[in-house]
Amino acid sequence: MDFGLSDDQKLLEDTLRSFLADQVPIARIRVLREEACPVDRTIWQGLAELGATGVLIPEAQGGSELGLLDAVVVAQALGFAVTPAAFISSAVMAPVALTTLADARTESWLAAIASGEGIMGIAMTELFAVREGAGVSLEKGALTGKSMMAMDACMADWILVPLGEDRLAVIERGAAGVTTERLVTTDQTRCTAEVVFDAAEPLAVFDRAGEAIARALTAGRIALAADTFGAAESMVAQAVSYAGERKQFERVIGSFQAVKHMCAEMIADLEPTRSLLWYAAHAFDALPEEAPVLSCHVLAHVSEIGREIASVSTQVHGGIGWTDEQNLHFWYKRIASARHLLGGPESLREMAASLQSFELAS
Repeated sequence: MDFGLSDDQKLLEDTLRSFLADQVPIARIRVLREEACPVDRTIWQGLAELGATGVLIPEAQGGSELGLLDAVVVAQALGFAVTPAAFISSAVMAPVALTTLADARTESWLAAIASGEGIMGIAMTELFAVREGAGVSLEKGALTGKSMMAMDACMADWILVPLGEDRLAVIERGAAGVTTERLVTTDQTRCTAEVVFDAAEPLAVFDRAGEAIARALTAGRIALAADTFGAAESMVAQAVSYAGERKQFERVIGSFQAVKHMCAEMIADLEPTRSLLWYAAHAFDALPEEAPVLSCHVLAHVSEIGREIASVSTQVHGGIGWTDEQNLHFWYKRIASARHLLGGPESLREMAASLQSFELAS
């Protein structure tokens, strides 16, 4: 049995990586990090033209209607290039939630995302980690409260907001009573924001949305794991390349056994994770009952090995690896911020244990 990517998925991967290498080089990342928000609409439109933004959106709304494994291929490529894009929020979590709702009101938003004309931020942090008294409620038909670490909310056209675990609202970012402020984090390639709702009227509220919320979180965690995997993969490649060029004592440092072991151990940690990532993505569509547990395990595991690879690959570069001029820190910080974006490893393993206990009790 040949368990791997299909020819179409390999073509998608090659096309995306070529596009990103050409259109989003590290020099452009350095420019975008100085912007108020790094998410660039030009990049988003380019991804739309390649079909990446509509990978999970039904054909009727202009998407490709592919599987989560295809979205994982895209997320991995974006992580490899540390691309500032609202992919996980707007092209994975939002479409999964909206298509699960199976409501005609969602069609225009899905079509806008697929075409690259629209971006939908996600404000779901309070479902698994409440910070500073945050939380959003519906009072007299309007949203009130605060959401922290909302993904890609600063430049979004709309924001998807859960109201507890069984109700979901969509609100226009520029609506009266909605204030977004980008949060300053170490990762300058992602947009996370504080969103405050002061009697803000939503465009729509969906009841009995528990399954849509749960599936969005599951898909988001798998896609975030793919992004982190791609970033770690890039750091390994950069470390191996540097070790083959940098010389000490008239020898490339890659010829020293200690450096060889460092590079080999990073690869040995990374490669088995690829299978876990692919299987989790496959399970989302083929074995949905297994996907929630797998999403927790894969994100927790990738977060752990990603942190180790980020550290070791930087050490391979020596002192220059810690400087701004070297570029490696962009990937380092992306991996670090992703570690807590949809739940840290400890909380994810606790969630997985609870889900498995529930399954056994059932």
